[in-house]
Order: sequence, then structure tokens, then C-alpha cells
Amino acid sequence: MGEKRLKAPGQVLSPLSALQISRVRPRFSLLMPLGLGRRKKAPPLVENEEAEPGRGGLGVGEPGPLGGGGAGGPHMGLPPPPPALRPRLVFHTQLAHGSPTGRIEGFTNVKELYGKIAEAFRLPAAEVMFCTLNTHKVDMDKLLGGQIGLEDFIFAHVKGQRKEVEVFKSEEALGLTITDNGAGYAFIKRIKEGSVIDHIQLISVGDMIEAINGQSLLGCRHYEVARLLKELPRGRTFTLKLTEPRKAFDMIGVRSGGGRPGSGPQLGTGRGTLRLRSRGPATVEDVPSAFEEKAIEKVDDLLESYMGIRDTELAATMVELGKDKRNPDELAEALDERLGDFAFPDEFVFDVWGAIGDAKVGRF
Repeated sequence: MGEKRLKAPGQVLSPLSALQISRVRPRFSLLMPLGLGRRKKAPPLVENEEAEPGRGGLGVGEPGPLGGGGAGGPHMGLPPPPPALRPRLVFHTQLAHGSPTGRIEGFTNVKELYGKIAEAFRLPAAEVMFCTLNTHKVDMDKLLGGQIGLEDFIFAHVKGQRKEVEVFKSEEALGLTITDNGAGYAFIKRIKEGSVIDHIQLISVGDMIEAINGQSLLGCRHYEVARLLKELPRGRTFTLKLTEPRKAFDMIGVRSGGGRPGSGPQLGTGRGTLRLRSRGPATVEDVPSAFEEKAIEKVDDLLESYMGIRDTELAATMVELGKDKRNPDELAEALDERLGDFAFPDEFVFDVWGAIGDAKVGRF
């Protein structure tokens, strides 16, 4: 009790009060999870909401942003209502390279969404690479992540030309930011200007990374792909097997550099959002508050800085886990319990804690 945490060599800490730092328990390794206790997360309340008549199915007792319960919400422990009483949400969709408009509904996560799109256009679900909201272009600022505005239009990008590229790793950093579609495909979200990859015209934003040196990456998460690219030895040549999204006529010849840093996640333009979760049911929520949007943006920037990935759904989950935590130790325990596979280093956890705290007090 009362012990102060020592700063590890090279470690950068976000601004913290002496009291907050003193409450962090000492640990043996930067990769060990902070704390030993576990806090059980309350089950989502939204799954018990009943639909009211009218477009969108939003009720007066909707939960607050990021899963908080609103006035009139149901009591914890009640079983979810039958499907007939849940909100019926219908979204319009097209194939990004051109198609008639389809209508989809009844999905609870991204993988099911791709399946519904495939059914609507009679194509294999594996052909769907990713989706953008309200634009048919490969615009990474409009990439569908874990949130869909209730009035958003979904454009599905399907597999196009396959290509194989040899890359000489002349520098440690290749200049790539990786994301994934939530269903087993990792692809390029950003290419840093002037980087190794920026000089290779065959590689573009939106390209799916199928394999590195013959090793299949299908089913891998973005952080796994980013780690493999980082571990490739400098001064050697490696091979990337890529698939680019099929392009409409007005997109041919365009090579985008991806979203600009700090542009912020696009969480929907409708009156509310449908939040898709990898675990548990999809939930209808209010549009995120200014605090939540800024916190998600800051955490997403930290994910890119530390891990070479961007993922607004992951960032939103981290903000949800951290917004009510009293100190970095509690945040680390929550991250370890929910997102232990990422093995977040201590300095990253401290920076996430600082970013959420800054957003809370309006330090944007």
C-alpha cells in the first residue's frame, strides 16, 4: 500500500496525479497484466428493448451511448425478448462497383452482415471484403466498423484482381496501417507518404493481404498481420499476395493514401446507431457523445502508433471498458479480461487511460 510505480526505461506516461500513480501495484514485467482482481461486466441491457411502431424501431427507453442504460430500461437478469419483439432494422445496400439496391436485415455482427449482403446479391459470402458507409469509393474514413447509422447506406466491396508483389524491406517501418473486416480478412487501411510501400504503385489502400511469403493470413486479425510484417528482417525481400477490391469505372486508376491521421472515426449519420459486437447481440444506441467520439479517436490513434492498426470498434470497446475506471490498474485488469489476446504493454495502457481522461475533461 502506498507504493509508487517506477517508470521503466523509455516509458512515456500520460499525465497522472500522484494519488493515481501510487495506487498502481508494482509488477515484474511490462507485459504482465496490471492487478489480479477481476470485475464482472454487467450484461448489455439493450437486448431487452421492445420495438415501438415506426421506422427504425427506436423506443423511449433506449440505452445511452456505448451500452449505458437509459431511463425506463429493463432490469438486469431478465431473459431477452423473442425475435418478434426486437427492433426490426432494414438497411439499403449496393455493391460498390455497381448493382441494383438491395435490402438487408436480421444480422447481429459483421460476419452475419456480409452473409446477408451475399444472399441479397447471390454471391458467396467470402467474396465480400469490406463495406463503406454512404460512398462507393475505397474511403477508409467511411469504413464500416462496429457502428452503422440507422439511416446509413451500405456499399459492399467485393474481391477483384489478385496480385503478387515482391517488396525489399529497406527500412524497419514499411509505412502500412492494417485493419480487418471482422470476418477474417486483413487489409491495408493507410499507406504513409514517402514510405517503402508508398513507392510500390501496385500496392494500394483497400488491398486485402492474403499471404506473406506463402503463409496464408486468412482468418488472422489485424494485429497479427502487423506483427508479422514488423518481424520481417530488414535488408531482405519478401512476397505479398494481395487482392484488390473490384472497382467501378470512376475508381479505376485512383490510388488512395487512406484516411488522414486525426480525421476521426465515422460512427454513422442517422438518428442512432446499430452497434455490431463480436460477442453478444447487436444493440441500438444513441449517436456517441462528443466525449466518446473524441476518446475513440484518441485511442484509435494510439492503436496505430503502438501496433500499426486502426480499429474503431476495438477503440470503442476500450473506451467503454475504461470510462468508469478509477485508475490505470483497473483499466488494465478490464483489458486483460476482455482483450487479453492483444497483450497490451503497460505504456500503452497508461496512454489509453490518459486519453480517456483528457477527453472526459474536454482536453481535445
